[in-house]
Amino acid sequence: MTTSWTSLKTTLSGYLKYRGREGQTAFMLHRITGLGTLLFLTIHIVDTAAAYYYPPLYEHAIVLYRLPLFMVGEIFLVFSVVYHGVNGFRIAYLDLIKPKDWMILKQRKSAKTTLIISTIIWLPAAWIMASNMIKHLGE
Repeated sequence: MTTSWTSLKTTLSGYLKYRGREGQTAFMLHRITGLGTLLFLTIHIVDTAAAYYYPPLYEHAIVLYRLPLFMVGEIFLVFSVVYHGVNGFRIAYLDLIKPKDWMILKQRKSAKTTLIISTIIWLPAAWIMASNMIKHLGE
């Protein structure tokens, strides 16, 4: 048990101490968005199963999902899915088609481009979702 705890502690401290700039930021954001999407999918599967096995629990979940906190979370979920997908394409492209472009200068440019593309794709959806949230809160 001590060995696995030490290993986890070393890994986490390495994530926090390493200063790889854009590459490290892209790596961490890719991990975080992937875990966020996985968490959402897990919750979604459980609450959808509740619709069949225990309908009152599903109805309670729907009431919770209409709270502002969950609505804001959905906006960030969309960003997570978009960024994770765009960055996944970037990684696949560099790994499979242009492996020589894994140089630091090109990595910086591609990481920034990925974030810009993701934001451009996400902003219209975020605007629509935020507008609907504000309209819903006014009712």
